[in-house]
Amino acid sequence: MCGSFELTTKFENLPLVLKKDLPAGFKEKYTTQELIKPTDPVLVLKNEGKISTTLMLWGFISEWAKDPFDPSMPRPFNARAETVGEKKLFRGSWRHRRCVLPANGFHEKSHRISRKDSNPFWLAGIWNIWTSPEGSELQTCCVLTSPPNDLVRPFHNRMPVIIPNGLEEEWIAPVKDRLSLKALEPILIGWSPEEWKVEPINKPSLYQMSLF
Repeated sequence: MCGSFELTTKFENLPLVLKKDLPAGFKEKYTTQELIKPTDPVLVLKNEGKISTTLMLWGFISEWAKDPFDPSMPRPFNARAETVGEKKLFRGSWRHRRCVLPANGFHEKSHRISRKDSNPFWLAGIWNIWTSPEGSELQTCCVLTSPPNDLVRPFHNRMPVIIPNGLEEEWIAPVKDRLSLKALEPILIGWSPEEWKVEPINKPSLYQMSLF
């Protein structure tokens, strides 16, 4: 996981931190989504010296890609938390461009996994910027995954890293050194299933996709 998720919270009930710095016209255009898939635009909270909310494409594109829309080019939508700091493709973003994606549930084998209180939560991510020779920019992201807990294990051998509410700003904050970065690693270990539930999805279009 994570190959699809949903964001069904109405705008007025979104976390306040998402509303600090929104794209122009976002409030008027915002709609809830029952199915968000790789290559779709996703809502992302990031920090480039200040916290802001933006839309990115879900599917990580490296800055050295010649053609970001080449269908033969890999665009991973997941990155393993255990190795994200080691892989050339991801390590720069792990150090400098961490983000969170709001969600109300994620999907595994025709099941929805969500909080028992139905409140939104944060998927841990990293993001990147691809710049064309003409100077135009494309921002993309992927979701971090870890080994599954007891709740997710019956459905898949990976699950998304969830950033606890209240730690989202710490996760996305710029860090000054490796020690500060290492302090974030406990968040990647996994999350307790106690406040979570699993329920079947009745809509056949909501299916889990393959993982990286």
